[in-house]
Amino acid sequence: MLNGRTKIFTNFREVTEDNIGTILAQAYPQFLANASDIDYLYNYYRGIQPIQQRVKKIRKEICNKMVVNHAYEIANFRIGYLLEKPIQYVARKKDTDVDMLNKYNDFNEIEDKENKDIEIENARAICGTAYRLTLPNKKYTRGDKNKSPFNISTIESNTAFIVYSSDIGEKPLLGVIVLVERVDNKRVIKLQAWTEDMFYIYDFSNKALLEKTEHTYGMIPLIEYPNNAERMGAFEPVIDILNSANTVLNNAIDGIEQFIQAIMVFKNVEITEPMLKELKELGAINISDSGEVKANVDYLSQELNQEQVLKLVEYLISCAYKIAGCPQQKGSGGGNNGSTEMHDGWTEVEAKVIKDEARFRKSEKQFIKLTLDYVRTLTYGDVDLSSADISVKFTRRNYENLTQKVNALVLMLQNDKIEPSLAFATCGLFADPEEAYLASKKYVEELEKRKQNATTE
Repeated sequence: MLNGRTKIFTNFREVTEDNIGTILAQAYPQFLANASDIDYLYNYYRGIQPIQQRVKKIRKEICNKMVVNHAYEIANFRIGYLLEKPIQYVARKKDTDVDMLNKYNDFNEIEDKENKDIEIENARAICGTAYRLTLPNKKYTRGDKNKSPFNISTIESNTAFIVYSSDIGEKPLLGVIVLVERVDNKRVIKLQAWTEDMFYIYDFSNKALLEKTEHTYGMIPLIEYPNNAERMGAFEPVIDILNSANTVLNNAIDGIEQFIQAIMVFKNVEITEPMLKELKELGAINISDSGEVKANVDYLSQELNQEQVLKLVEYLISCAYKIAGCPQQKGSGGGNNGSTEMHDGWTEVEAKVIKDEARFRKSEKQFIKLTLDYVRTLTYGDVDLSSADISVKFTRRNYENLTQKVNALVLMLQNDKIEPSLAFATCGLFADPEEAYLASKKYVEELEKRKQNATTE
């Protein structure tokens, strides 16, 4: 059973040329264990699941191994819900230079950060954690509108790790990317490692430091994006339930097939193997009895109660979705418009995604701080922002109690004792209440102008 990825610690307070070999030797076995779990989770997401190794001792020829891949659905829902729209960088302070912020956003657009965020969230949802490497772009020149001062790369989760200090605060001390090369037909493991001010290349196979270089990034350029404190994937807590659902469903399919292919019982009938083959081909047999001893041919069968089986499968999947934080859909069964309504569960979805969002935002703040340093240096101060000037905004729709929220907004707007912006802020309908309020205010003002122009004409 999987229980999340292990966070890797060291008791050393700093990384030096003298102790980096020891730190990596202590961390590498834990990295391998994490990488093994990540490989299993990624394969599970792709549909390579335990049901495919199913074995039956009785009637081995009837052994279905169908995978109903709910893990794929759970992970993709999480990705689509959190990043339904691109992450936005907006001004956190009123005096933030908007032109500089727009230039910074343009740099991220050039680097296609929207899709690279999806790659990160994909890894978080499947593997439990993700890694992003951001380095200065050496090909960028001041004023270049086609290049960004930084390059963004998503690193495979099974090829990277961060070593944290075991002191209070658990500060990251070392970011490592694992490279496997072939040298003279031998497998050589090389580790690229960054501290806040040094870059190392370490030959782990031969326990030798190959390279050391100072850098001026001010922080480790490899940033971890954990999915949660336990570093568990979206479907990881419910793998046992999903496996059981697959087992029950395949047993049900076996039951149908076994009923159709029921074993024949010959009572007081002498039958040879050639006669049995002829029976299978013709579908009929001629029997006779002596009058005293009755002959009979019948099927040995017992049909499985499919209704109860399907209820069990539905219950298991319902439990899995609730634990994983995914809603389910159901037919409305009536109502005024007969439309499909969302099943209960959006409260749990939003509660879980808010936590996931907070984790993502924490890592994004490190990314902003790092890239702003690159931008400030390579643009020679043309874009001079601090991480405190920028706010990370997630924009997504919230389906929970939509009608009630709209009604609440309308009632508050109709009350002349409530300032309209407060109504937008407290109704819970909008991801960005201030933006929604300003857009609505502008719309109302334009609508009033059109009405006034129409009356004067």
